[in-house]
Amino acid sequence: MKYLFYVVIGFFFGVVMYKSEAASWFRIFEMFQFKAFHMYGIIGSAVVLGAIGIQAIKRFKLKAFDGTPINLPPKERRLYSYLFGGVLFGLGWGLAGACPGPMFVLVGAGFPSLLIVILGALLGTFIYGLLKNKLPH
Repeated sequence: MKYLFYVVIGFFFGVVMYKSEAASWFRIFEMFQFKAFHMYGIIGSAVVLGAIGIQAIKRFKLKAFDGTPINLPPKERRLYSYLFGGVLFGLGWGLAGACPGPMFVLVGAGFPSLLIVILGALLGTFIYGLLKNKLPH
């Protein structure tokens, strides 16, 4: 029963992703060709809402549902790490036609071929875990 809330939120997230066409391969392809504003509008509004949420948490010292304080330590400023990671993420996103959230949404929407993409993402995450200590951070 404790996890039912998370299942409901995940279901709602999936419906919103699908109905807004944020999980559409066509919309993602269109975005990477700079032909439409649709995805940039979705991503931009998510960034703005996220920034407002973070500022609200910090200014009003909001707590988690269970009452524990939310600790948001400042991020280290490492330009090259973020650039390299962003380019790598964008290339994967462009090749697969889906980023991690929509991958699961598309499988649920009846596109089982995305299971191959999810398997590749899991494999890449596993390999990163093995090589993490050997990579510059």
